[in-house]
Amino acid sequence: MASKNIVLVISFCFICILSFAQKNDKVLNSAEALRLVSFLASDEMKGRKTGTPEIDLAADFIGTEFKKNGLKFYDGLQSYKQTFTHIRTKYISAICKIDTTQLNASNIITVTTDSLVTFNETSGYKTLQIKAADNLFFSAKDIIESKKNAIVFVDSFFTKDFYKLKAFKKESVKSNFNVVFVIANTIAKKYNFEIKHTIKELHFSNVVGILPGKKKKNEFVLFSSHYDHLGASKPNASGDSVYNGANDDASGTAAIIMLANCFAKQKNNDRTLVFVAFTAEEIGGFGSQYFSENIDAEKVVAMFNIEMIGTESKWGKNSAYITGFEKSNFGEILQQNLKSSAFHFEADPYPTENLFYRSDNANLAKLGVPAHTISTSKMDNEPTYHKLNDEIASIDIINMVEIIKAISASSKSIVAARDTPTRVKKQ
Repeated sequence: MASKNIVLVISFCFICILSFAQKNDKVLNSAEALRLVSFLASDEMKGRKTGTPEIDLAADFIGTEFKKNGLKFYDGLQSYKQTFTHIRTKYISAICKIDTTQLNASNIITVTTDSLVTFNETSGYKTLQIKAADNLFFSAKDIIESKKNAIVFVDSFFTKDFYKLKAFKKESVKSNFNVVFVIANTIAKKYNFEIKHTIKELHFSNVVGILPGKKKKNEFVLFSSHYDHLGASKPNASGDSVYNGANDDASGTAAIIMLANCFAKQKNNDRTLVFVAFTAEEIGGFGSQYFSENIDAEKVVAMFNIEMIGTESKWGKNSAYITGFEKSNFGEILQQNLKSSAFHFEADPYPTENLFYRSDNANLAKLGVPAHTISTSKMDNEPTYHKLNDEIASIDIINMVEIIKAISASSKSIVAARDTPTRVKKQ
């Protein structure tokens, strides 16, 4: 009799699993994936370049999908759009003296979102120095990320490479600090600066929706992608001019929409799930930067950033890799949840590409969040990466759906608050 009961229990469990899988297949299927990617990567979207009318259409489309899935607005927003001001600056002039010496404009680089920057030695600016033995780029990056007014004296050893610091001033989220780099071997005691730029303000939008948690509303699990791409160019020999970005990253954006639908129908997430499509990843990660600055990172227990899952990984089908695998036990949790599955997650096989810090997960990871990117892109030889042929025809839709299913299944214990990944070391 006991053995008969065990058989009945096993049979019941099998029926439940089969029923769950069938329900999942109704949401996570090839037809739905193809519909979403086809719209986002159509020629009509003109490559979804940040700052264009077409990317606004893409944002509206994602918002409509979030609404259909019953997602709530995020953090007091009145819509699914999290809009922020983005600044583009153009240098006009500079009158700058160190002690009694007038500086050449080529020896000054200003990181600012203000049209007029004026200060002297009494203005309270931090006085810093980058010495010949320092790493120019990383030292400058650390100073800028401190977000304090500063004048930085850069050793003349770096004169040849000084212009590279202009990369920091091309575009920026609106800020309230200024950093001025000047070529000088010693820290000056007296200085006077007046620097002018023209300022162009643009308004960009992330698209965000949430499913509030059943038990732990203040613990967040993020599912993210970026929905911008490269735009369009002059036609090639075949007449193609649109960087459709089907893999990069319409595939990831389709994934978060489908996952939102899947979790919304299950209605059993104990933690709050946040679904966000970032803008401006391709021009500097400004969307995820703004998002990370406006969320309590301590409340984010995990981030599944989905980037380019439309092609097979180097291991073939039913596989993907996780960037920064060694930085937390996030990947180990996902592997454990899939141990009885044919699908397998691997560590990032391209460590020299520094992928952990090249996608939108990086801005959250710097704050200590176990924020990792899931991808299949073969970064040593991906034939469509940032190419005009990144189109629908290049996408393996069936394999892509299996990856999305694997993300759904592997996230279960984190979503249900049974597992909490270890934190990443803060930057």
